[in-house]
Amino acid sequence: MANTRSAKKAVRKITARTAVNKDRRSRVRTFIRKVEEAVASGDKAAADTALKAAQPEIMRAVTKGVMKKNTASRKVSRLSQSVRKTGA
Repeated sequence: MANTRSAKKAVRKITARTAVNKDRRSRVRTFIRKVEEAVASGDKAAADTALKAAQPEIMRAVTKGVMKKNTASRKVSRLSQSVRKTGA
């Protein structure tokens, strides 16, 4: 347990930041899930629009420090690859 005032404040800040990051991560996962569901249903148009919406959201998570750059790039790459295969 934190003893000093600064340590107590740090605990409060960490708690607040954790909540924000959790919301951001959840939001990214929702966008990814929408793309995967569209691909699974075989609807290329819906998958394309879902991917176009998900891509900036995933990259925004990188700028906010929720996700690493290479992880985000890999996710976008794999999603776009699966969307491309949907039409074929």
